[in-house]
Parts: sequence; C-alpha cells; structure tokens
Amino acid sequence: MASSSSLFPRLLLLTLVAVPLVAAAVGDSSSTVPGQIRINCGASVSANDSDGRTWDGDAASKFAPSVAGVAARASYQDPSLPSAVPYMTARVFASSYTYSFPVSRPGRVFLRLTFYPSAYGDRRAADAFFGVTAGGVTLLRDFNASQAALALSLAYLVREFSLNVSSSASLDVKFSPASGSARYYAFVNGIEVVPTPDALFAAAVPSFVNGGPPDPMPVGDDTAFQTMYRLNVGGVAVSPGDDSGLLYRSWDDDSPYIFGAGFGVTFGKDGNVTIQYGPSVPPYVAPASVYASARSMGPVAQINLNYNLTWILPVDAGFFYLLRLHFCEIQNQITKRNQRVFYIYINNQTAQDEMDVIGRSGGIGRPAYADYLVVTARGSGQSQTDLWVALHPDLASLPEYYDAILNGLEVFKLQKYDGDGLAVPSSPISDTGSNNVVDSSGAASNKKSRAFAGLAAGGLLAALVGWL
Repeated sequence: MASSSSLFPRLLLLTLVAVPLVAAAVGDSSSTVPGQIRINCGASVSANDSDGRTWDGDAASKFAPSVAGVAARASYQDPSLPSAVPYMTARVFASSYTYSFPVSRPGRVFLRLTFYPSAYGDRRAADAFFGVTAGGVTLLRDFNASQAALALSLAYLVREFSLNVSSSASLDVKFSPASGSARYYAFVNGIEVVPTPDALFAAAVPSFVNGGPPDPMPVGDDTAFQTMYRLNVGGVAVSPGDDSGLLYRSWDDDSPYIFGAGFGVTFGKDGNVTIQYGPSVPPYVAPASVYASARSMGPVAQINLNYNLTWILPVDAGFFYLLRLHFCEIQNQITKRNQRVFYIYINNQTAQDEMDVIGRSGGIGRPAYADYLVVTARGSGQSQTDLWVALHPDLASLPEYYDAILNGLEVFKLQKYDGDGLAVPSSPISDTGSNNVVDSSGAASNKKSRAFAGLAAGGLLAALVGWL
C-alpha cells in the first residue's frame, strides 16, 4: 500500500479532520470573475449554449495554434443534451495534442472538460481510450467516456477540476490516446477555464476531531481537486446559468443519494426570510437558491431519535476527500441558539457534535459552511467505495427541537502525489473494445442530465482508517 507521503504530504496520519465552520474573512468578494475561456472543440465559429454563454470554436483559435486532430460531428443528438453547444462537435486526436490557455492571474481555476460519447466519423466510441494532464497533474488515465457514461446512465459527462496555476500564467491541457492499439484515440467536446476567487478554496488548517490532539493539518495551495458531487440539498437542480459569482457550477438534486426510506422533509425559506451573505461567506461560495432550500429530519422528535438522515456517495477508493457542508436556518421558528443542535457523522465517525447553525452563522438567513477531510482505503481489487454522511439530533444541550438540517453538500477528490494525481482508469483496456457503450443510434439515450464523476456504486467502507 502506498505511503501517506505519496498521497498527501501535508497531512499527518489521520482518519477524519475538520476545518472551522465559517471561513476566514476574505478581501475579494466580487461577483465578477474575469478571464473566462470556453472552447467548442471541433467548431469553426462561435456559438451560444442554453445558458447564453459564448463558446469559441478551436479552429484557428489562439489557444490551439496549428490545431491538430480532426474536427468531427456526433452522429446522434441525445434528447437530454442541454443544447448542441458544446456537445455535438468534437476534436478527435490520433496522437497527443496540447491546448495552452493564458490565465489572467496566478491562482486557482476551474477546468471543465465536456465529453459526449458518440461515433465520430469512422471512430467508434468503444475505442476512445485516452489520458488527460493539466498543470502537471494527471487528471484522467485510460479513460473511456462511453463506459463511464453507461455506468451512470448518462448521455454526457462534465469533469470539473480545480487547479492552481503558477506564476507562468498559462494552463496547458494535454490529451493523449492510450497505448496498445492503433484504434485508440482521444476526443473532447468542450473545454472551460474559469478563474475562481482565492478564498473559495483557501488553504485551511484543520484539526483532529477523532479524540486526538488538535494538531494543524494544512491543505496545500497547490493541491488539485476533482469535483465528485455538488448537491442542492432539499431543492431542485441549479443550472450553470443560475450559479453565483459567475462561476457556472451545476448543483444537482440530492434525493438520489438518500439512504433507505429516511428522506426527512424538504422545505424552502419562509417568505419573510432573506439570505444574508457576509464577508466570511461571500455570495460566490454557493448561490442563494442552495441556502434557500433545505432537508431536515422532520417534525416528530421520537421518529428523529430513531434514525439518521443519511446520504451515500460512491467515490474512487484510495483518495483523500474534502467534504463541504452548507448550512442556513430559513424557518421562522429557528432564530436562537440551542433550538436545533445535531451531530454530523462521516463514515460512521463523529465529525462534529453540538452543531448549532444559528450559533455558528449568527442568525436566521445567514449562510455558513463546514469543511471535513476524510481518507478512504483501497482494498484488493477494490476501485470504488462509499462515503456516508449522516445527521442525528444531539441532545446534550437539551435543544428545543430534536432535528438536523442540511442545505448543500460538495465532495472533492484530492490529488495524490505519487504520480497518479487524480486519475483512476475507467476499466481494464480490452484489445477488442467493448460492446457496452453508448452507440450512435441513441439506443442508450434514456439518460440522466449529467455527472461530475464517472463512478459505479462501490461497497461500503464501514469506518475510516489511517493510511499505513
């Protein structure tokens, strides 16, 4: 098994750590983010997507001088595609090619890669095995978008990464077909580069919450993340055009990830409640629509005491994960401290006790968030595992209501430092390809909307373990 230093050198051996609920005050709370880049790969002219964003074609683009590969068009348009842009055209590569994107200032950016698996010309979707590197980090290896999409019943994939661009002020994104067969090729439909405020993923100094000493556990500024889940808990999906801070994130409905029949209850903010951002939680942290809806355990105390409100999230095994939980009290009856107090459990360990959202945020309608870090182990032959997030009333302070609440949940996979980066192969490469792929006729078109992570459900990891 790999050593902890190869996975995440800035962390001591741990099982579960947390950072403070409210982020430090930040200087940049601007709602505008300059320097955004959107490339509609394989296109020759600019066009708008369903959110009204303009995507530039990569033919003769300054970001792809002497662009290689072949411009191609998908053979079939799945009904679930939000629009033709940037899904219906692709750049197909038979050999390695690098896009180079200037970045307006050093710091973090979201890099989003859009893949719509289809037949492109005489290229089969089954033969699209390739890797992607960016900023010196391996993002994908032996990746097949068709297999990943089929595993999730999706028509297309959006892979989102957070990368730190150094003082070179350039982000190079390289696509490389896998070795082993002349049939293998790489492709991409859309590339998006969005600079993010420095404080969105400001370096944290978390502390142990498992009974150990409160030793600092800094997360390095240079650590790359991959977005695995971004959920609007208790609310509807939020499209990129409705995100805050012009960051164009997607927030999904959380209900598919609820465990068992314990769905709790969902509700929106009361009519006279206003979401009030502050310097410690600026609007770009999450849109008001996330904080304006919630899921709680329900109004019956005795029922709440007999179950946990639980989400199960399949992830790649063997990585560290940053979990960001968003909170906001939005009901008129919850305005004071010690009215709703609860535990937060992650993988059957106590991440937080005496969680009092009013006590932490300062009042009704005021957002807060909590960041937690977990490590997952990879057993023999195990490529996926499950993250369990659960809430339960904490009665120690004799609160008025025996209940718990959550408004939003984000999960980010953290880069390894042993050469793997963020990459996990989709599956072993077969020389004959796979027939279980999304085909050009639309036979596999009964799809969900989109996903950040190409994962099949994994087994339960009952408890976190220290990395040996």
